[in-house]
Amino acid sequence: MTTHPTDLITRVSTQRPDGRGGYGLDRVMRRWFGRNLGLWSSKRRYDFRDGQSCMLEVILRIEAFKDPMKGDACYRFSWFPAAGSQKFFDQNPRYVPSGTMEAYLSGHRLHRSHSYLCGAPVQSRIRQVDEHEVIFQSIYMEWDIIEHIRLVDDDRYRARSIYSWRNSELELVELHHETRLEEDQPAAI
Repeated sequence: MTTHPTDLITRVSTQRPDGRGGYGLDRVMRRWFGRNLGLWSSKRRYDFRDGQSCMLEVILRIEAFKDPMKGDACYRFSWFPAAGSQKFFDQNPRYVPSGTMEAYLSGHRLHRSHSYLCGAPVQSRIRQVDEHEVIFQSIYMEWDIIEHIRLVDDDRYRARSIYSWRNSELELVELHHETRLEEDQPAAI
């Protein structure tokens, strides 16, 4: 049985219990992103559609910055392979071994300067499961991607699971266990 990507999204109401206005999702998301700032060791497992699997480690830095054109909810993601992980990138040229991506929040959307699987800018819809977990849904070109990110143990760890469908076929499943190496100052709320 095939599951459609949108079936994996948990819906969170944007209405208060008393029916008045929203919860201020942008502020809540800025707080959540602020908890993610810092340097992370990301141990990853990739399971491909053809049955191949591999594991590697990437170092990831998440920083906040201000852009007068986009506001104060701007984030920079930089990554590079840890020692011993370069072979994966040599064998899989679709994945960029190191780089920088900028993103900014606008309500319940994250605008990224480019996606991980192509160089084009992409928008992701954001769904908040609870105060520790969010889900991003991105649709671009032939890809439909669902990404779950959960902060664990007082934000010392991040658990990420990413499901990537290409032309409606599940192409790639990623599991990332991320350990905080150092903490940056949280973003302004």
